[in-house]
Amino acid sequence: MTKSDAFAATTPTVQVIERMFTLMDVLASKEEAISLKEISEKTGLHPSTAHRLLNDLATGRFVDRSQPGSYRLGMRLLELGNLVKSRLNVRDAALIPMRELHKLIQQPVNLSMRQGDEIVYIERTYSERSGMQVVRAIGGRAPLHLTSVGKLFLAADDPQRVRAYATRTGLAGHTKNSLTQLPALERELAKVRQYGNAHDNEELELGVRCMAAGIYDDQGKLVAGLSISAPAGRLEEQWLSKLQATAHGISTTLGYQPGLKRPA
Repeated sequence: MTKSDAFAATTPTVQVIERMFTLMDVLASKEEAISLKEISEKTGLHPSTAHRLLNDLATGRFVDRSQPGSYRLGMRLLELGNLVKSRLNVRDAALIPMRELHKLIQQPVNLSMRQGDEIVYIERTYSERSGMQVVRAIGGRAPLHLTSVGKLFLAADDPQRVRAYATRTGLAGHTKNSLTQLPALERELAKVRQYGNAHDNEELELGVRCMAAGIYDDQGKLVAGLSISAPAGRLEEQWLSKLQATAHGISTTLGYQPGLKRPA
């Protein structure tokens, strides 16, 4: 078989697959079932062609026939989606983007998650050339109100839960810059909600400042935070846009779509 023969043999198959994707895109655009006539009009496919492809998709449970002549997406897609979701891991999704961000700024990049009233560091990308001693090892913990990522999670809580956190922890401080009074913390969290990012101004460790952006899952829930740590005099605000873009890219990998964001 020549190359041209092989191309001719595969072209119809590729065309069928493309038409199936087009059909599923049309079905995905509507919450309710769609008639064959409307599907045909929206896809530009002849009704008989659309009917044949829809029947093939129905056999594989990718499409459901809710009633004769009407179709909607099938449960098989949900099953596959859940399988993909179960295989997604925040750390796996974040590791390469974190390394790329570190190459740009040459400062430690941290991935943290909330566990109770603390932040747990689950990954870090850094080099000895950063000029800053790394003291927060992977697995290390820190209070929510003293960290940039922790403030993201507190800002996602309602005021009552923030007050309950303050009561439980007493808002103990680590440095002279620590926010140890509830009114000051509430003002800080209002800024976090307004701007969508958070900062730590030497509140956990003297000489170290941080900035953080949130990572969201496919339900719009805050599941982790990405932060940049740097010596206090070397943290550059221009890094914030790069940090936010990296966090958004990781969120997209986890299935996040703009408009889905909701409280943690």
